[in-house]
Amino acid sequence: MVQASPPSAELLAEIEDLAVELAHLAGAQIADTLGTEIVVEYKRESQRSGTEPTNPVSEVDRNVEAMIRELVGARFPDHAIIGEEVELHPDPAMEWAWVIDPVDGTTNFVNGFPLFAASIGVLHRGVPVAGAIWCATSHELRAGVYHAHLGGPLLFEGREVPNGRPSTGVRRRLLARPGGAPGRLDRWDTRVTGSTCIECAFVAAGIFVGGAFFGPYVWDVAAGVVLLRAAGLEVWTQRDRRWVPFERFEVPARVSEDRPPTLRDWRQPLAIGTPDGVAPTLRERRGRMWRYRMRLRRFLLRFL
Repeated sequence: MVQASPPSAELLAEIEDLAVELAHLAGAQIADTLGTEIVVEYKRESQRSGTEPTNPVSEVDRNVEAMIRELVGARFPDHAIIGEEVELHPDPAMEWAWVIDPVDGTTNFVNGFPLFAASIGVLHRGVPVAGAIWCATSHELRAGVYHAHLGGPLLFEGREVPNGRPSTGVRRRLLARPGGAPGRLDRWDTRVTGSTCIECAFVAAGIFVGGAFFGPYVWDVAAGVVLLRAAGLEVWTQRDRRWVPFERFEVPARVSEDRPPTLRDWRQPLAIGTPDGVAPTLRERRGRMWRYRMRLRRFLLRFL
């Protein structure tokens, strides 16, 4: 098989520009609905018998995704599109894929909690090469778009983002982690925002030193990985129960449904941030796995 050449810098810049444009349009559409009545439904997977629905979707989610799909299709008709709200599975052989999360943090959004985002990531043969995330707030305390492309710097509204926070004398930095519980770790306070996309952007911008996601979907992190790499930060995933550096999004070997798997089915843990920021997650997950194995071993020795 002939190895495909990497995309040119000119093409990546063009794609990044479109991703930024789409992120701004998504943010404007989201902002225009604030203070208006929003129709909310709950997805099928959150309506299991005997459980409270937990995965909302609003008309805004659907409208934003429809707009982005239309504009990407007009500019790049031969590119695949993977979106959270439209369950279309692209051909795994497609060279390009745009990955859309129209409103990340929908629960925050529909309740008026101002931490939500719109995310557009672009993959070339599974490698994240361009990304733009509109955030309802930022390190500048205003809404705007974090963006980057492969080989370029991390930008916010077209300006390079400073490398880390300028504060001195801060003894406890912040980690984005499921559960939030402040003070759980010796050197860090932990926070949860309710938006994976915002947490990726905030780690890239140096607000958080690290983050952990134990079951994200591809639309949660596709753009964020681009931002993180542009900021010179680490991204790790799990393979065969071991943490390894993340390289690309890959089609899983199998799915529970009776169909071939696609990139839309990707779902793996990620640890992101500075070396210090990812270290607690790598240690903790290794420690949990070791404890589980020891408990199983004791059980087997006792009863078998």
